[in-house]
Amino acid sequence: MGSFSLVHWLVVLCVILIVFGAGKLPRVMGDFAKGIKSFKANLGDADAPEQAPAKDTTAEHRPG
Repeated sequence: MGSFSLVHWLVVLCVILIVFGAGKLPRVMGDFAKGIKSFKANLGDADAPEQAPAKDTTAEHRPG
């Protein structure tokens, strides 16, 4: 089993186009990209230290 040649990749591309169709492929890839971006954002959120919620002081300083 050697590395894949150009012919192998063309066959794989043709099978993908047949399965998903040319119209669905951009939408599928867009959803895939959104998933990756969301995953990276959540990884970044996990690494960031949690901050205490801001205290609401509007109720303490009511006029009257």
